[in-house]
Amino acid sequence: MSRDGSSVVRTKRMDVEVEDCGQVYLMDRGDYEAAGRSNDSGTHSVGLIKLEERGLASLNIATQWGEIPFTVTAADQDPGADLDGYEDIVEISFEAPSGEVFLVGWLMDWDDEKAHDLSLLLSGPGTYRLRYHIRGIDEERCRVDDHYLQIWPEPQHGPAVLKTTDEAFQHLL
Repeated sequence: MSRDGSSVVRTKRMDVEVEDCGQVYLMDRGDYEAAGRSNDSGTHSVGLIKLEERGLASLNIATQWGEIPFTVTAADQDPGADLDGYEDIVEISFEAPSGEVFLVGWLMDWDDEKAHDLSLLLSGPGTYRLRYHIRGIDEERCRVDDHYLQIWPEPQHGPAVLKTTDEAFQHLL
């Protein structure tokens, strides 16, 4: 919270390049460099988000490749779900051991210039809640604001499906 007691919310819009596989990744640099650590968070998937390992989550997108417009909002408390604006909304807990977090598309080769640094949005190392909003999966479309990720600090707890309307989402469960 800010000094006046109001919530702190930061939003970043970016185009994430995806070469194939229809996924983007949220990764903590500390665990990415120490790949292979097991994920001790209990449940590993909630349809649209899969925790690959501690500090690494894959997020399904509506298309297989291209420049994916993505919006990320980080807050110091739950910013509230946009239940009217999106077709599918899920939540899951995410560990950020170093607090250096990046959003990257699936690329054949790692490219630092194509990794979107979200570290300044977060409040450092810790456990966060991810809420992923998406629309357009059934149409395989990818427009501005079709992919929206919210992140805020919150103790670890089970995943949740807040809303689902697309047929494609059912195949991801």
